Amino acid sequence: MAGFPPFRSARALGPPRRGALQRVLAQWRGVDLAPAEKARALTARAAGSLLPKLMQDLRMDRRRAESEITRLWQQTLDPTLTAHAQPDGLRNGTLFVNVDSSVWLSEIVRYRRKEILDRLQTAFGRDTIKKISFRVG
Repeated sequence: MAGFPPFRSARALGPPRRGALQRVLAQWRGVDLAPAEKARALTARAAGSLLPKLMQDLRMDRRRAESEITRLWQQTLDPTLTAHAQPDGLRNGTLFVNVDSSVWLSEIVRYRRKEILDRLQTAFGRDTIKKISFRVG
């Protein structure tokens, strides 16, 4: 093994070690920037560890559920009814539906509310949609 150079350990990653000049300058300035430089040296994180928090912050589960409700609303209900009433949002188990006129609001509330609620609860479960609130809007 005469031709191989001696083993050298790899230098540690991160901010470079402070030399005598940096120490003297920090002392002369009265400000030590070493802690700030260490704080700026970010450690890499896997994307998989960031995604759950990102999905929660963007409320993707809620948005997906609302889009599924809208899709099912269009497919399972009468086209004349869907032309005048559209789901607006789901909050705390209550589905809010906007209706375009008070005449259709009266028609839906009197005659079709139970049918609509039953169909949606069959598709999504009673825990997801507990009640429906219709409003002119």
